[in-house]
Amino acid sequence: MKAELPSATIAEYDGLRTLHLGETPWIQGAMLVREPRVLVLEYIQRMMAWTLWRDAPDVARGHAVQLGLGAGAITRFCHQVLRMERVTAVELNPGVIAACRQGFRLPADDIRLTVLEQDAAAWVADDANLQCAQVLNVDLYDHEAAAPVLDSQAFYAACRGALVHGGLMTVNLFGRAASFEASAARIAAAFGRDQVWSLRPTREGNTVVVAARGVVVPGRELLSARAATIEHKYGLPARKWLRMVRPLQA
Repeated sequence: MKAELPSATIAEYDGLRTLHLGETPWIQGAMLVREPRVLVLEYIQRMMAWTLWRDAPDVARGHAVQLGLGAGAITRFCHQVLRMERVTAVELNPGVIAACRQGFRLPADDIRLTVLEQDAAAWVADDANLQCAQVLNVDLYDHEAAAPVLDSQAFYAACRGALVHGGLMTVNLFGRAASFEASAARIAAAFGRDQVWSLRPTREGNTVVVAARGVVVPGRELLSARAATIEHKYGLPARKWLRMVRPLQA
């Protein structure tokens, strides 16, 4: 029997609309009402750091998948700003999908966008999704926001399996009970330690980890050029990311 899922509620103050689960104060996502395509939360911006690891002409090419819809910010950005060739969002809670469609400008499915009401673990475990994505954004928290809902080495190995060679995953690690070191070690075991990097934590305590499948990191000069292009073209603080990213420590 499927466990009862918390209801999705919407709050708004001073032009900022936020998504919550149940009666908890934890913000599951946010949107500026007058600028819905802007990534307002800092950790959500950093979830787009995978753009630094791709050649500038390739940023918008391929299939981007989001596990955990939140307020739809990453999905909207990939679909409407990056204009990725294909965008898929996987969300277990139908109330969240409805809230995103009603209050967070999530568009209806089209030739490039698919929103699935499905468990993320089942999606990555499905052989039909092997090596189907260039980008995988993982942000999976319940109404208590205590730790990632899916955080096992087996899950991260399945995420790697969903990526093509050269594909990239970003993961939001946050929570009172979460251990960054333990989660990062599981990711490294699945991807290889030389294919995992992290950004500095945000003020709120979110640490974004980037993991890759067979990516060769270019030199600093090329990375700086990529960062400048990302800032100019998409309005993301990529040069700031470049200053704070570091390889996973041994």
